[in-house]
Amino acid sequence: MPVYTNQRRKNKNRGYQKLRVWDYAIEYYVQTCEVFRKFPYELKRVTSQSIASTDSVHRNIAEGYCRRSIREYIQFLYIALGSLGESVSGLQACRQAEQISDEEFEKLDKIAYKLENGLLKLIRILEQKRETGDWINQLTVKEAGVLYGDK
Repeated sequence: MPVYTNQRRKNKNRGYQKLRVWDYAIEYYVQTCEVFRKFPYELKRVTSQSIASTDSVHRNIAEGYCRRSIREYIQFLYIALGSLGESVSGLQACRQAEQISDEEFEKLDKIAYKLENGLLKLIRILEQKRETGDWINQLTVKEAGVLYGDK
């Protein structure tokens, strides 16, 4: 099995990997897998749907970015936001059904909260760029003079 070295291959189409929201989405997916993989077989459908909705978030961020059109990029970010909403709703249900602990819920909800706010901010910035015509097929976003994707 290959070892992940934390060095990402770079090209213009992989710029989404510089986005904080993409990192949060990956972290959210990994931690969701950790929580739900221990579910019993009887809850396989719940497990599968919970993991699938979190998996959809990072995938839609990447796909929208790679479409190279601001209109499509924003649309895919809204889809990612919808998948995140589905995921958080599922977390609430699992918490109320006592299928996950309060600690597990808080851990996942904390990441989801950062991810949701990051997506909303990125969407707002991109919508402003679209409205003002500042989009020049440039895939990075600056906020207050700082590159949005900087970590």
